[in-house]
Amino acid sequence: MMPGLNGYEVCKQIRRQDEKVPILFLTAKAEEIDTVLGLELGADDYMTKPFGVKEIIARIRAILRRTASRGGGRVDDDFTMDDLRIVPTELRAYRDKLELALSPRDVKVLRLLYERRGKVIDRNTLADEVWGVDYFPESRALDQHISQLRKRIEKDPAQPRIIRTVHGAGYRFE
Repeated sequence: MMPGLNGYEVCKQIRRQDEKVPILFLTAKAEEIDTVLGLELGADDYMTKPFGVKEIIARIRAILRRTASRGGGRVDDDFTMDDLRIVPTELRAYRDKLELALSPRDVKVLRLLYERRGKVIDRNTLADEVWGVDYFPESRALDQHISQLRKRIEKDPAQPRIIRTVHGAGYRFE
């Protein structure tokens, strides 16, 4: 019911180009045949209106968990930021022979910055993706967490190379 191509055609085109892209149908079409067709064409999930925001978020998270295991960019793969190698499965980071302990939340923050390198990630996005929907934006917990994380992972926290502040906008990893 989109202008131009319909959702089924868009789904087919995406699947021809990339099998890994997560696809979630959000639609008013509630007949069983519509759901079956969407899933058969390659959608990861199919939701009919009305639906709640919490349900959408839960389904998106479930899709991302499943699609991460399809290979290429698994959430537990090691990654490198500047001279720091992050090993999510160990909750550790390494710089030369130095070993640094990380919390699961530290890894989520670093992974998000790594995956979106070069882009500014605003505080709300970081809070939503790392802390979840129950995070209160007025809280300084995110800023305190970033500050403490910098003290542990940056060679010089006063001149950060991994987690850079973009004043008035958020954080970025180059």
